[in-house]
Order: sequence, then structure tokens, then C-alpha cells
Amino acid sequence: MLRIAITPGEPAGIGPDLVIALAQQQHTAIIISIADPDMLAERARQLGMPLTLIAYDASKITQPVQAGQLLVYPEKLAATCKPGVADPLNAPYVLNSLRKAADGCQQGNFDAMLTAPVNKASINNAGITFSGHTEFLAEHCGSVKPVMLLCADQLRVALLTTHLPLSKVAEQITTERILSITRILHHDLQTMFGIDNPHIALLGLNPHAGEAGHLGHEELSIIEPAIMQLQAEGLKLSGPLPADSAFTPDSLKHYDAVLAMYHDQGLPVLKHVGFGNAVNVTLGLPIIRTSVDHGTALELAGTGKAHSGSIEAAFDLALEIATRQHA
Repeated sequence: MLRIAITPGEPAGIGPDLVIALAQQQHTAIIISIADPDMLAERARQLGMPLTLIAYDASKITQPVQAGQLLVYPEKLAATCKPGVADPLNAPYVLNSLRKAADGCQQGNFDAMLTAPVNKASINNAGITFSGHTEFLAEHCGSVKPVMLLCADQLRVALLTTHLPLSKVAEQITTERILSITRILHHDLQTMFGIDNPHIALLGLNPHAGEAGHLGHEELSIIEPAIMQLQAEGLKLSGPLPADSAFTPDSLKHYDAVLAMYHDQGLPVLKHVGFGNAVNVTLGLPIIRTSVDHGTALELAGTGKAHSGSIEAAFDLALEIATRQHA
């Protein structure tokens, strides 16, 4: 029986709401929430949702619990949580829950982890340097090279660079990075998604993919040589493609994934297509990790207005990948 660990993320955001909503359904896998049980119980009361919390004991839990029940692996808050008001004092709680989930996956106690959104500003305001789940989990799992992939139905967009100011992107576009990220993307499309020979489109960095060097040199001097080397290794690649035309339906039907050079080159398109139902998957880790495609939405916490489509999709994909890898 597969076991999926879920971290509710920022306690003052909608993460706990989404976990409670997910618990209202019957599932075919064992779901374990790593969270403060008192916080979950209080949030369920505020939402008017029935919730019976059961302490997680791996030796006793062998089947999924019933709808309206939730297994909890306790991690206590440092400060009282008020929906909508993020408290930096709870930053260690947020990160400890991530560590427990990742450690459990690495130790074989969990088959995958699903993360609800965190509040990066609150964590940094606590004096803890934090740029995102992707980078945090990569370091925690042994400084592996992570790849952020977002999925919305059949559209998959991976990022060469992730959470960087735009002014720093160009200096991070290197042949070495393209080689390593594309190899990871190719490998995990095979192992996680079951695509035997994935066709990957690489975008250019500059408008019109550099216009033959007239609008930037990166395509000619960095991206094209990397593509040629990878093609010589047997990878099926196209590019560098102009980003403004690569996402047309006629273009996308040829590709299994698109590799964008930076965050806001690829993700606005994907979120336009599937916001609220898209899934964030971290490739390159020794564990399976999926996540929602949105933020903490502090203003919606405890109101019952949060949409659970993305966490449901993230759960389904985590289960699908874990099932494929255990087959």
C-alpha cells in the first residue's frame, strides 16, 4: 500500500485547508499529514468540515483511512496560528515538516511527498535563507541538481533556471547547465512519465531566439552547441525555438516537454492553460515530490473559498509516479 506524505506548508495560508479538503475523499493510498494536529483540528472547525485525526503509527496503519479521517505525524507549531497572518516564528515548523517528509521518503517509509505552498517571505524574515522548495529539497537530499517541471494536462514545462532575479538569468545560461538539466529532464520523462523516447523543445533566451545573433549571442554560442552535443548522445531535441511561437498548439503537439530558460518565460503560459489544476514536480531528486501550482493565498485561509484542484492533481500525479516506479 503506497504512502504519500503531505506537508501543509505555511500554517496561516490555505495549505491546511487543502489538506483537510483532500481528507474528505476516500483514497487508494495512505495519506500522512506532517503537521500540528491542534492547528488542523482548529482549521477544520473554522471551515465547518468534519475531520477525525489519527496519530500515524507505521506499524499499525496498513490501509487507507476513511473519508473525513486524516493520519497525522505531529510537528508542533512554535506560535499560535491565525489564518491570514504569517508568523516568522513558525518558519522552523514549516521547514521541519519538509525535512521529516523528505527523510521519510529517503528511508523508504514514504513513497512520495506532496507539498502545499510555503510563504518564502516569512521564512526569510525569520533569518533563514530560503528561495523555494526545489532548492531546499535538493540541498537536503545531498546537493543534487534539481529541475522544476510543471504539468498541466499534456503540457509540461521545465525550467533551466528557477528563482533568480531577471538581471542574473543570462549569466546562468551555460552549456554545462543545459547539458545536465536536459539529461535529467530526458531521464525523468522516461522513468516518471513512462515516455520511452521523449522529444524536448529548448527555447532560446532572447527574442526571436536571438535573430541569428542580432538580438543576442547565447543561442549561437551556448544553447545550439549544447543541443548538438546532446543530439549526438541520442536525445531527441529541437531548438533553440523562439519562445513567442513555441507554445502554439501546432508547435506543442510535436513535443513531450518544453525547456524554458527562465521562470517567467515558461510558467505564465502553463499557468494560463492550467492554473488551479497544474502540478509542480521536482526532477533530479532521489525521491518523488509533487506540489501545487499556486501560493499561500493568505486572504483565503479559513474562508472555505480555496480551490482544491491543484492539490488533488498533485496527489494523483504523485500516486501515478510512485505506482509506475513500484511496478
